[in-house]
Amino acid sequence: MSRTWDEAAAAVFDVVPAGTAILLLLFAGALAGTLWYFWPRWVPTRFAWPAWLRRRPKKEKKAKKEPVRIADDATEPVITPAEPATVAADLTLADRLAAEGRFAEALRQRLRVTLSELVAARLVPPQPGWTAAELAAMAGGQRPAVSGPLSGATELFAEVWYGRRPAAQAHDQHMRALTEQIRQAI
Repeated sequence: MSRTWDEAAAAVFDVVPAGTAILLLLFAGALAGTLWYFWPRWVPTRFAWPAWLRRRPKKEKKAKKEPVRIADDATEPVITPAEPATVAADLTLADRLAAEGRFAEALRQRLRVTLSELVAARLVPPQPGWTAAELAAMAGGQRPAVSGPLSGATELFAEVWYGRRPAAQAHDQHMRALTEQIRQAI
């Protein structure tokens, strides 16, 4: 078998230079790949590729989440701001988490409540997907008195959640003080 291959290759290379033969093989492979990829589905079956060469159907893409839309008058957002009763309930949840010793979760809850209050005060738009640091920068640009405590709160949150540092009661008390300063500045 190898002798037959060697003789056939030698016969081809006697007629066609080696570089040209390799380029022709590459071109034929590229042409076959292009035909395989772009072969129209309307071609009759007798001209279609064998089953083992056919492309598989494309997977359906997941629907993208719609961004939060602002009403036409651009003054009333579609998402309603947090109600005072909801804020009080969320703060009660944060206090309960802290009482159970789950200080990291209490920090996160306090920051969530603070960010929802910033949305209610219309310092930041109600758009999901933004990081706390981005929201802090935006709110600080709108109202500079909020910038310092909000930056401190987001840094404390990042240190505990992203830095994977254990949270203690002192962290919760510090976050409580920072969020109170933010509430007063709003």
